[in-house]
Amino acid sequence: MADHLEASVTLPSDPASVSAARAYVVSTLAEWGLPPDTEVAETIRLIVSELTTNAVQHTLGQSPTFRVDIELDRDETLRIGVTDSHPRLPRRLPAAVQQDNGRGLVIIRWLTAECGGNLRVRPTREGGKTVSIELPWTVPAASAPRE
Repeated sequence: MADHLEASVTLPSDPASVSAARAYVVSTLAEWGLPPDTEVAETIRLIVSELTTNAVQHTLGQSPTFRVDIELDRDETLRIGVTDSHPRLPRRLPAAVQQDNGRGLVIIRWLTAECGGNLRVRPTREGGKTVSIELPWTVPAASAPRE
C-alpha cells in the first residue's frame, strides 16, 4: 500500500448527509483494505455518524456544508476529520442539560480511546473548526472461507 492515502468529500449540512458520509468513509476504507463487516469498521461508522451529526446539528445553520477528510499514513495511522465553517468549538454540556443531546463528543472520545486513539478539536484558518480522530490502523486478517 502507498505511504500516504487521502480522500475527502464535501456534503451539504443536512441530516441526509450523515448517512452519505458514513457510506463514503466505509467504502473508502474498504478500498484501503478494511472489510466493512468488521467490528473496527462498525466502530468507525458510529464515530463518523456522531462527528457528522454534530456538524449538522450544532452549527445552527451557519455552515452550509461540512467536509470529511480521511488519511492513512504508512499503514499505521488512520485520521478522520470533519470540518465545518461555524466558529463555535464543541463543548460538553452540564449533566442537567444532557437529557436529549450533548453526548456526541463523549461517545466519540470513548470509542476512539477504546480503539487506542485520540480525539482532537482545532480551529481552522478560515474561522471554522475540525473535529478529528486518530486511530491505529489495524486490518483484520482475512477469514477462512466458510464451507
